[in-house]
Amino acid sequence: MAEDKKTFTPGVLLQTFVFVILLPFLPILITWNWGWIEAWLYALLAIFGFIISRILAANRYPDLLAERAKFAKHAGAKSWDKVLARLVGLGGAIMPLVAALDVRDGWSGIYFNWTLKIFALLIILLGYVIGTWALMENRFFSGVVRIQKDRGHHVVDGGPYRWVRHPGYVGGLLAAFGTPILLDSLWTFGVVAVYTAILVLRTSLEDQTLQAELEGYADYTQRTRYRLLPGIW
Repeated sequence: MAEDKKTFTPGVLLQTFVFVILLPFLPILITWNWGWIEAWLYALLAIFGFIISRILAANRYPDLLAERAKFAKHAGAKSWDKVLARLVGLGGAIMPLVAALDVRDGWSGIYFNWTLKIFALLIILLGYVIGTWALMENRFFSGVVRIQKDRGHHVVDGGPYRWVRHPGYVGGLLAAFGTPILLDSLWTFGVVAVYTAILVLRTSLEDQTLQAELEGYADYTQRTRYRLLPGIW
């Protein structure tokens, strides 16, 4: 309990509120359009996706949320990932911001039909499902890249890790890809492209680290050959 108090500080709780509650509602708050159905769907999916995933993960691995909350404060976190992890988080924050400004100021001036939006909604939902599954399966799903010797770090190859080595990132990318369509923002596709490039770089560096430093991971790469996209990479 004392350790939890040290981990879940007011600063951590404030960051959680901003990223989990405030940011998903940016499209509604910035446009002040409380009748924007797509924005409500986006916000509710993001919020409930986060809450449900953390409840399920914490129920299975009680120490996982504390591990993730420490983020870049971990002494063993890779220096390059302290930068990339923040950029990934920033990318996730900029997406709803750009979408909101785009719609408010009419930059794109586009409205996708509901057939495409339902498809986008399903893609986002699939992303949250995959991300939650990965979080539940992997008790070492930290917020930063580090070898968790203090937690008995070992290779996880069950669940979605049977098909790709970084399914959590796959989930994040799917959720990102659906966002511009659901929120009618062509400009957000540009943010998604940069976000994807950063996440691919992070995946590559993380995979190299795990192969070099985590016992059994090199053998795992022979069983599960693809990092993000089966059959391609």
